[in-house]
Amino acid sequence: MKNNILKKAKEIAIPNDKQRKKVDKIANQVFSLVSNEAEKQKSVVSVHFGGSYAKETWTRGKIDIDIFVKFKKTTTEKNFEKIGRKIGFDSLKKFKPYVRYSEHPFVEANIDDVGVNVVPCYDVKKGEWKSAADRSTFHTEFMSEKLTGLMKDDIRVLKCFLEKNSMYGAEIAKQGFSGYVCEVLVYYLGSFEKVLKKIAKLQNNEMIGESPRKFESPMVLIDPIDRNRNLGAAISIENVTNFILIARNFLKKNSVSYFKEKSKLSVPKEFAKNMLVINFKYKKRSDDIIYGQIKRAANSIESQMNKEGFNVLRNDSLAYDENNASLIFLLESIIISKNEIRTGPEVFSSEFSSKFININSKKSKLMWTDKYGKLQSLQTRRYENAKSFLNDLIKNHIGESGIPKGLRVDFKTGFKISTGKDKQNISVKKSISRLLTTDDTAFSIN
Repeated sequence: MKNNILKKAKEIAIPNDKQRKKVDKIANQVFSLVSNEAEKQKSVVSVHFGGSYAKETWTRGKIDIDIFVKFKKTTTEKNFEKIGRKIGFDSLKKFKPYVRYSEHPFVEANIDDVGVNVVPCYDVKKGEWKSAADRSTFHTEFMSEKLTGLMKDDIRVLKCFLEKNSMYGAEIAKQGFSGYVCEVLVYYLGSFEKVLKKIAKLQNNEMIGESPRKFESPMVLIDPIDRNRNLGAAISIENVTNFILIARNFLKKNSVSYFKEKSKLSVPKEFAKNMLVINFKYKKRSDDIIYGQIKRAANSIESQMNKEGFNVLRNDSLAYDENNASLIFLLESIIISKNEIRTGPEVFSSEFSSKFININSKKSKLMWTDKYGKLQSLQTRRYENAKSFLNDLIKNHIGESGIPKGLRVDFKTGFKISTGKDKQNISVKKSISRLLTTDDTAFSIN
């Protein structure tokens, strides 16, 4: 890799002195506020900085300060959540705090474009986890001890690389590479360049790190403080394969453009007409819950459309503007032939072939046996138009649609189906653009 490219990348990714001073000032202010509130609670053991701020791996682009409040392990789950929220709200009351959800709720606020999270966790021994956040303070201690200054800078470069290429973020909406995953990759492999070289040659289900267990995921990345945990399990195959392709191209090209915002993407009209968008409003709930539901809904509806003969090429789902959601589908064609062929069993199978003939003879325009001895029936489709099929499926057969129960009430209050050519919200437009264009950073051959 050319040194001048890495130098430019570091200038983009690594915070300057002015930013450091600003973030340090906010961090110290908030830590003091949280500590003062935590001291009022007998169940709290201690307060610690965590996350990228504590490990000095935060980037210019996304700045978060995580403050972990450690509770006695005897604290009940109810009090753990209740007191954790109280400490968060009381300490951040000047900054319009709100609740976010992971496995347990935590309190977040935005202070001068810096995200601040007050996260409860239990004071437990390594491996005796009671909540999902309990590992975090161990992660901080481990990385603070193991990472060199050069490795920290390379982690920042890796985060920037993934963020600019839309692969960064552990949230279920993204299912990408978390900040901790970036730290673990550089810890295991030594540098940004070595991470890319490893990823460029990554094999399916290959393990990075060591574990006594076997895991099934496209990429297996072992948590160095918990060898029974696969960090790769939460990363989607789309993000893993994109990382492989983009790493290969970057190593060939060595361009600083991989660390910059991509130019605005256009939407090819020939594809937009074959895109269906289902827009609806939902009762407000946590991001993790709504994204889990809409992703399952999109995949189930895709299966239903495929069964009906509409070939779905890609789908996406997104939640935006507080309580709006969209399910987006790119089809080979919205309109398909009036005719469909149903293939039956071999004629040699007496019972099954007779059953197929009895069921299909009245609906059949033409029936024959093919060169393999199987029965074939030419019939008129129920639906030629995917939009009509979707409308009927959701309005009249939602129980058979595969849409999660938690979303059905939202759909029953109303939904709208439109095409990619129709007027859409800006968030939906971005998703449509992404689905309809080829990512040159992944698929360029020059």
